[in-house]
Parts: sequence; C-alpha cells; structure tokens
Amino acid sequence: MLTPAFDLSQDPAFLTVAIRVPYARVSEFDVYFEGVDFRFYAKPYFLRLTLPGRVVENGSEQGSYDADKGIFTIRLPKETPGQHFEGLNMLTALLAPRKSRTAKPLVEEIGASEVSEGGVEEEDEEFDWEIEQSPYEEASESALNPQYHYGFGNLRSGVFQRLQDELSDVIDIKDPDFTPAAERRQKRLAAELAKFDPDHYLADFFEDEAVEQVLKYNPWWTDTYTEMMVSLGKSQEQENHAALVSFSEEEKYQLRKFVNKSYLLDKRAHRQVYYGLIDILLAYCYETCVTEGERNVESAWNIRKLSSTLCWFETWTNVHEILVSFGRRVLCYPLYRHFKLVMKAYRDTLKILQLGKSAVLKCLLDVHKIFQENDPAYILNDLYISDYCVWIQKAKSSKLAALAEALKEASLTKAQLGLELEELEAAAFLVQEEETALKAAHSISRQQTPSSSPEASDSEESDSTSESETEGLDSEQGELTGSKSETVDPSRGPSFEAGSALLIDDNGVCRNSAIGTSGGSPGKPPASSCALGGSRPLIEELGEQLNSTVQVSEPEDSAAGSHSSVQGRVNGQTPSDRL
Repeated sequence: MLTPAFDLSQDPAFLTVAIRVPYARVSEFDVYFEGVDFRFYAKPYFLRLTLPGRVVENGSEQGSYDADKGIFTIRLPKETPGQHFEGLNMLTALLAPRKSRTAKPLVEEIGASEVSEGGVEEEDEEFDWEIEQSPYEEASESALNPQYHYGFGNLRSGVFQRLQDELSDVIDIKDPDFTPAAERRQKRLAAELAKFDPDHYLADFFEDEAVEQVLKYNPWWTDTYTEMMVSLGKSQEQENHAALVSFSEEEKYQLRKFVNKSYLLDKRAHRQVYYGLIDILLAYCYETCVTEGERNVESAWNIRKLSSTLCWFETWTNVHEILVSFGRRVLCYPLYRHFKLVMKAYRDTLKILQLGKSAVLKCLLDVHKIFQENDPAYILNDLYISDYCVWIQKAKSSKLAALAEALKEASLTKAQLGLELEELEAAAFLVQEEETALKAAHSISRQQTPSSSPEASDSEESDSTSESETEGLDSEQGELTGSKSETVDPSRGPSFEAGSALLIDDNGVCRNSAIGTSGGSPGKPPASSCALGGSRPLIEELGEQLNSTVQVSEPEDSAAGSHSSVQGRVNGQTPSDRL
C-alpha cells in the first residue's frame, strides 16, 4: 500500500482532509472516521490518521473528487464546533496510530506454576563448589572505560567505531565514544582559543561594509513574526501562531517520509534536547543571514561548525552557556566574524521559538535538506536532525514558549566570550588615533614648507651665481680703491706696505699713495709715481701681485673714488691690455 499526499485544514465547524490519489480507482474507495480515528482506502492507497481533535458523523459530512487533479476532499464535522485543532501541519505525528493506554505489562509469563497458599518456598538446590576456574587476566583498557553517549537525547553510542572514517570529516572531537562530557568541553575551548585570529576579527570590525550588507537581510520568519504581532497581538496564545506558517509540497513530502516513533527520555535528557535545539537554530540563523537565504556548498559546513552540539557533541546546563559557545565559534571559524552577527542570530532564534512548533519544524526541515545533500554531513541527520523533526511535532507548545522566555531573559556581552575583544578593540583604536595624529602633523609640515620646482631651483642657483660674481667684483674693487701703495722701485720690483693702495688713472699711470698716514692727507697722491710703460716685466709682476692684494677696510669718504678708479676694469680693460 502507498501512503498518499494529504493536507488538513479547518474552520470553526469542519475539519477538511484533502487526499491526492492519482490513478486510483475512484469506484472503489472507502472512508471511515470516528472520534480521533480517520481511515481512507482507494487502491493502491491507504491512509490512517490520528486526528488532534474529535469528529462526529451527524449527516453534515461532505465529500468530493476532482478528477483533473486526482484529489479527494472530505469535510468532517467537529464534535465541538468552534474548537481549534492544534498541529494540523505536523504530518508525521498525524500518521501515528493511537496508543493503547493500559497498565498491564507488555510481556507476561503465562503457564507458570503458582506459589502455594502457604508461601512455602522450594528448597535451594545444593551449591556445587567444584566450579570451573580460570586464571586471572588483566582487563583491557577499552573494557574498563565505559562508552559515552551522544546524539539526540544522548541515546546513541558506538557509532563512531563503525563510521570512523566518515565522522572524522564531520565532527571535531576525536574518539567521542570514550571521551566524557567535561573533557569534550575542555578540548573545544582549547581548539577555539587556538583558532581565534585577532587580525581577522579586527579586519571585520573596522571594515564592516559586507557585514552591514548581510545584516539588512530579512528572512521569512521576520515578516511572519511581524504579521503575528500585528494580527494576533502579544497576548494571544501561541497555539494560534501555527496558522501563519505554511509548508511547501517538498516539505510535506519530507514529513511523510519520516518514520514516526516515540522517545523514552528522562527529565535531564528532555532538557538537553531543548538546549540542543537552541544551539542548532542559532547556527541555522547565522547561515541564513550571511548567505541571504541562498544556500551554497559551505552551508552544511557553517551550520555544523557553529553548533557545538553537532560538532563536539556538547551537553548544556543553561541557556547562557549555549550563547557563549555560539558567540565564540562565530568569531573563530566562518568568513564573517562580527559580534553583530551573533546578536542577529540570537534575535532571529528568539522569533522562531515565539512563532511556535511550525516555525521550528520548518527550519529543521531546511537543515535536514542541507545535510542530506552534503556528503558526509548526512550522518548528522541520523544522529540528530531526523529525530528532532519527529520529536518537535509532539512537543508541548507550553514548553517551547517557556524555552523562548528563558532565551529572551539571557544576555551576552563581548567580555563573556573570553577572547579579550574589548581590550583588542581599545588597542586598535589607540593605534588608529596615533596614525591619524601623525598624518595630520605631516600634512601641516608640508603646508608650511614651500614646494620648489626644478625651474625655481635653477633660477635660484643662477641668481646665487650672479650674486657671488657681483660680490667678488665689489670685493676686488674695494681692494683696489680702499688700500694704499708705496713707490715702486724699478730695480727691485714692486713692494707694498700695509695701509697703501695702488691707483690707476685714466692714462694708465700707476701711483702709490699712503692713505691716512702722517705727512699726507687722504686722497692725495704721493710724490713718487711711475709710468706703466717703463718696463714690461714690472707690469707682468704687478698683475700677479694684484691677485694677492691684502684687503683693508675702506673709508666711507673714498667710496666714490673707488667706483671711478675701477671703471676701466669693469669695462674689460686691464693694465696689460693698455700696453
């Protein structure tokens, strides 16, 4: 027999069951319903449902068949009109048969001899002391170490030994069958500290354009949550929120393929299941945000890497531990490592839990699909996700609401992550301020110092050369006019005394006059003089001596005379040229 595709809906008076049975024999079908039982048969299809509420056969029931679509539509009257049936979209739970409620043991021994009324016990058989003995053997370490559990509700163990090659690529923990929970946590914390990269974190912290872009993305639950707040109000009960969440045909097909089963969980295991659900949803919300709802080849890696439940088989004692673990892993492993993404995932997870079981189930179905399409991440479906998809359909809405309230009251700061983020940011800001101050000082110094071009440099150098030549000419002119000379004896060559100057007149006559000496007055020529034409060797020697003339300060009243006395030299004439 085949289980057909089906869908349930309701109004205040009727429960509507739509069953898709293509190529069925319409002439041969049977429908039965009573209380919470519903059965449908049309060869080769068979459907048996356990309804969430009671229906009654009172003559107002209706049925129709659409031959083009191959859909049977059956309307069943509610036993209590106006009653709201919860969980109509939990298809896996609806397929479960009604359980037998009885206190009798499931297994009984029959045909055993009864004990006599007097309660006389049979005599004990004689104990054989001659029992077979064997020498003592040291037990192996593997036999002494008990196997530790993991998976959904900590119900699995020994899986790693059978699938060691596959699991090594999926989880970070090594040998989980013999690693206790406390040791798993220590190894996880050490691995996160070794993986944390301050440079990567600061790069995303200061250059956060890409992070801000993905933060603007609003997934489907954002609009649904807003619609819930607007239409239903915050005071409405959570059971009514399921009507806002719908499942696609592919998701309904997933639900029908799950095998419905019950889970024997104690109180501690139940708590671990709820805590693990938060951890998985946080990783899923981060993945949905950074990919903007577009799945890629890294989606399975992101979800399992950010969830310590999936990657390290972690167990939890409170909600705050889950948030700290998730925050640390977001800042250590994925591409975008920003604390804003941690808080974004936290807010999205809270919205999903407040929307109720339908929203949680829809997210779990998406995770299941991502893992199923990834090798070897599909193993995590067998360990966790498939069981979560079946379990959540039977979970109590009140428990889920309490879990959402506990998550809402929890808080998370950067200091609680244990990665010294605040100190790292403060140091980075200090370095940034110093660099800004240095750049500002350098800019001011460049503005104060005038820039020189090559042409300006050449012009300055040319001006400097001209000034040097002019100063040299003025210096030589001053030497000629500001010093005294003594009479030159032709027989022994020229000789000069301090305080004398050599004067050259317009006729080329060389005279030696004492300036400022006794017996003479300034500017008066001495009695002795010589003509330049007297001896040629004398003139040549005199020219050589001019280059080594001793400089003497020039009186102010002789400045005019100095200018005129050197006029011939300025015009390019020298004593030797006149000859």
